Amino acid sequence: MADLHVVKDYMDKRFVTLQADMDVYKAIDILLEKGVTSAVVTDDHNQAVGILSEKDCLHLIAKDSYHQLPSAKVSNFMTCDVFCVSPSTSIFKIADIFLHKHFRRIIVTDAHNEVIGQITRRDLLRIIKQWKTEEREKKVAPIL
Repeated sequence: MADLHVVKDYMDKRFVTLQADMDVYKAIDILLEKGVTSAVVTDDHNQAVGILSEKDCLHLIAKDSYHQLPSAKVSNFMTCDVFCVSPSTSIFKIADIFLHKHFRRIIVTDAHNEVIGQITRRDLLRIIKQWKTEEREKKVAPIL
């Protein structure tokens, strides 16, 4: 693995975004419809201002009784502590971050702090599988 492995080569460029002023129930509908466990919350300049996760949404139940679920905006429930990396960040650095933090996804931003992608723990599992497959193929390649 002498090649430089960086985030831009593996990041997901198709991802779900939400807005902070969006109704949290609409956001839950989007999470369920898209089959994702969280989404990046962006501002009008496509800069990350938070992440809304399934766990964040569970606070709706804790806030009120079963019959009186509160109405609120995404901003009332999202996690505001956003961790971003550049597309040139090493995959090995990303693995280290995942091992030492409780993040499930890391947001990728460009030089203008605009969100351009994300990389998840699952993406790293795919990378491991890809590297193992490539290693096997090298071992069985015919010698010419």
